[in-house]
Amino acid sequence: MEINPLAVLRWMHIVCMVYWLGGEWGVFNSSTYVVDRKLSMEERRRHMQTAYRIDILARSGIILLLPLGLHMGWYWGVQPLGGAWLAGMWVLALAWWGLCLAAFFYRDTDTGIKLTKFDESIRFVVIPALMICSIGSLLGYGPFGTEHGQLWYSGKILLYSLALCIGLYLRFVMREWTVMFRVLAQGPNPQVEAKLEAELRRSKLIAYLYWIIILSVAFLGATKPF
Repeated sequence: MEINPLAVLRWMHIVCMVYWLGGEWGVFNSSTYVVDRKLSMEERRRHMQTAYRIDILARSGIILLLPLGLHMGWYWGVQPLGGAWLAGMWVLALAWWGLCLAAFFYRDTDTGIKLTKFDESIRFVVIPALMICSIGSLLGYGPFGTEHGQLWYSGKILLYSLALCIGLYLRFVMREWTVMFRVLAQGPNPQVEAKLEAELRRSKLIAYLYWIIILSVAFLGATKPF
């Protein structure tokens, strides 16, 4: 029996999308208890750790969707960069994923915060690059396919880059959780508690837009409408 490589990539892509969307929903619900002052600090810390453990699945899905999408784009002929470029892209993406995992395992330490900031800095390079390539392609300049029936790919990349922007903001929030919980561990602090609650309210509003964009990315990939 011969297995089609494109079918395997598509399967992996679907799994990553599920982890991304499902993981964000899990973090959304767990975060409510992180700021609940009625709970003990120990209980709130457990909920925060649960949120982090769920979130690593979403973070992994976000990162791995990029090389998977570019690889499938090469098979479909809507993305021209294959061969050594494609192999190098996979190496860089897997290194990025490894950094993300390391930041997760060391999340409660100064090292973990430094690794998380490094992970975030990579997005400041990836996001503009994806936006420039996708918008340029939608305007007919490339590098992605510019013909009718190919533009869905650039639209999907553009939405993905917008989702990365929102995800970056949510990463900032979760990193701040770690810092603020260190302060709360030293004793009650109404100022920090108020900041936690305010950030959660903003994050929940932004999360609704995040889910809409994620669902739109999946819709373009499934329907390829233009």
